[in-house]
Amino acid sequence: MPLSRDEAWKALALHPDPTLAELFDADENRVDKLSTRLELGETGVRFDWSKTHLTDGLLKDFEALAEASGFAEMRAKMFAGAVVNPTEGRAAEHTALRGVGKESSVEEAEALRHRMKLLVEAIHQGVLGEVKHLIHVGIGGSALGPALAVDALARDLPMVDVHVVSNIDGVALEEAFEACDPATTMIAVASKTFTTTETMTNAQSALKWLADNGVDDPTGRVVALTAAPEKAVEWGVDETRILPFAESVGGRYSLWSSIGFPVAMAVGWDEFEDMLAGAAAVDAHFRDTDGRANLPLRAAFADLFYSRLKGAQTRAVFAYDERLRLLPDYLQQLEMESNGKSVTVDGEPAGPTAPITWGGVGTDAQHAVFQLLHQGTHLVPIDFIASVEAGDTLDAAHHHILLMNCFAQGAALMAGKASDDPHRSYAGNRPSATILCDDIDAATFGALVAFHEHRTFAAAVMMDINPFDQFGVELGKEIAKKIEKGGEKFDASTEALLKAAGVG
Repeated sequence: MPLSRDEAWKALALHPDPTLAELFDADENRVDKLSTRLELGETGVRFDWSKTHLTDGLLKDFEALAEASGFAEMRAKMFAGAVVNPTEGRAAEHTALRGVGKESSVEEAEALRHRMKLLVEAIHQGVLGEVKHLIHVGIGGSALGPALAVDALARDLPMVDVHVVSNIDGVALEEAFEACDPATTMIAVASKTFTTTETMTNAQSALKWLADNGVDDPTGRVVALTAAPEKAVEWGVDETRILPFAESVGGRYSLWSSIGFPVAMAVGWDEFEDMLAGAAAVDAHFRDTDGRANLPLRAAFADLFYSRLKGAQTRAVFAYDERLRLLPDYLQQLEMESNGKSVTVDGEPAGPTAPITWGGVGTDAQHAVFQLLHQGTHLVPIDFIASVEAGDTLDAAHHHILLMNCFAQGAALMAGKASDDPHRSYAGNRPSATILCDDIDAATFGALVAFHEHRTFAAAVMMDINPFDQFGVELGKEIAKKIEKGGEKFDASTEALLKAAGVG
């Protein structure tokens, strides 16, 4: 008889606590069992979870937890386009944007993608005049995904120079203005509702910049990326330059929709399609693979082991590749906005949920935060991400040293080093996982992002929380609007700050 969710958690809590060294000594096949290569056509990615504390017994009981949580059923509902966001009564159809999902949703996504392709290719061909620069304004998922993708994939002679601006701080927008020629600049306004305060304020300032610099029809330079096309029309955008996406696509999952317009502008349509194909390969793997062989699910097992059973409050991600320097920022939103919840889908206390996601870039981080990781008192599971192929054309020594450092850190965290001098002693037994890509090309990039999307969803299902709403971001916005409106009193500290800054 299958276990209940509570029984599955109790079984997991009863496991022994061997060290990583003991686990390797006890099983000569451990690396093969916990390392899997995912093929992506001409490229691939190796996922190595052997330096975590997962064991055959833990994996078996986590599989029981997944079954007790209705994981297979929830996964099927997501891919079928059924409601998986109960608090908002919505589906979550980001996979349909990649061609994997409900047939009608896939067809709709294909039609919208074709519309975007026509506009992208027309701009590249000069139909709308010379376009050398694109300022993309958005916030949250409307900016983090495009910024990451452009930074990762468009470093070598981009077809269009893209600047992603999200911060309402005018310094960010002025920095983009300084880098662009208004005579050859287009503006992309990315907002699901086309009402987001920060985005629309930045968009108005961008239009004024164009007008102040001699552009006769600033609104004619705007492309709107939105799930509310009627709002974009009201704002003044021509219908031919509005690229819609479905309401069932959440902001942090929207890179694959028209929100990816700046990516296609920078790298070209073929590369954008390769990015979607890489993500679709992970979609198919996640949909069709069961148990521990399912890579995002296996990663979620480890995540829950450390956060729920071992009390880890953070998880670190270190990209040993400059092209992925923005990945920790992207994952912060994906993981913490999705799973940073305190109640179950039924509104009951949820227990520990998402750890705090943080990270950086190797080798810089080694000279900053790795002191704590090696000798501090916190348990911090770590993901290392690296590429076999270099992203540069310099002496191969650069990349060789980079990879040596990446692999050495994982080995050192696990092994530690005893010393009679306590200041020079390393406890070891500190977990890490490694994701080793053949290269950071468009397909691999798409696969990496989709892997993390599904990892986040799998963990949410087993915690019985809804990963697709984000009400926690609203309260601060509501109070900001009250301050702007005036006439309301706040706590003494806030009142003093408002007075000191002359705000409100």
